Amino acid sequence: MGGCIVGSLEARVRQAEEQHRLPREAITALLAAPEAEKSLAAAADRVRRAFVGDGVHLRGLIEFSNICRQDCMYCGLRRENGKVKRYRLSADTIVELARKAKGYGYQTVVLQSGEDIYFTAERLAAIVRRIKALDLAVTLSVGERSYEEYALWRAAGADRYLLRIETTDEVVYERWDPGMAYANRVRCLRDLRALGYEVGTGTLVGLPGQSLASIADDILFYQRIDADMVGIGPLIPNPDTPLGKAAPGDFHLTRRMVSLLRLLLPEANIPATTAMETMVPHGRELILASGANVVMPNVTEGDPRRNYALYPGKVCVADTPAACRSCMSGRIRAMGRFVAKDKGFRHHRQHGG
Repeated sequence: MGGCIVGSLEARVRQAEEQHRLPREAITALLAAPEAEKSLAAAADRVRRAFVGDGVHLRGLIEFSNICRQDCMYCGLRRENGKVKRYRLSADTIVELARKAKGYGYQTVVLQSGEDIYFTAERLAAIVRRIKALDLAVTLSVGERSYEEYALWRAAGADRYLLRIETTDEVVYERWDPGMAYANRVRCLRDLRALGYEVGTGTLVGLPGQSLASIADDILFYQRIDADMVGIGPLIPNPDTPLGKAAPGDFHLTRRMVSLLRLLLPEANIPATTAMETMVPHGRELILASGANVVMPNVTEGDPRRNYALYPGKVCVADTPAACRSCMSGRIRAMGRFVAKDKGFRHHRQHGG
């Protein structure tokens, strides 16, 4: 009996590798199967090599404000968390960090913040224009805005936008994101796609009430919207939030999800997230060997680097950006991979299935 089940799982892994399609029940079964984890990772690594190559894209992360108007119950930056030392970088400081990132060899910067509406569409567009003049690709990750605001940033030169949906289970979403509407999150992703951004999204694995079937639905949703980038991370409970006593997300389930994403969205850019390394030493290498091809080292400096505290225990907060860049490059080389020299746009190609 056990052999039949394992054989069935292996057949599903092969189907995913060859066809890049699986039905919901097969995805759910693989997510539920620790015994399939190694074969999933190996298949994902082969698909990663075939579709996006051995290059790892490093994207310099600038966390420019930890002020947020939202009150998500799992996030350390939530509006009602009075224990956070709030900060907001000036436009000149943000551009200078981008200039330094360019000097470290980054081809892309990711401008990330809480939902800080001090940064109006016009203010942020002016910053984007200055950074684009440095010949860098720009990813924005600043939350929910209107179509018109997204359009202004796109016209200013923003290339990508990262807006994690966290879960496609509407009930779970609205329970842990009070005051926010799931339908509006989806609207934002549709607007970004319509405006020609490379669209990034992703899942927070381990939200209370989330099921394996809903995680399978997340993967199918990312296929349906043809996501260009998908970032997956486990819940790391922050004691200063309402979910401070929740169970952490499962590292191995998260790894299986990353592998399935590579198999089912073979062209996508998939980061090995810092949260994975926070949970397991050398977690980023493990995820890079399981289908991922992007790492986003932090180029923020000083107190802001420490105070962008989404969750406790975040790795590398004491490192300098230069040390971070050097360390990650060495680790990538030690895996037999290399740091990609291009800006890392998704390459569309034909594939079967």
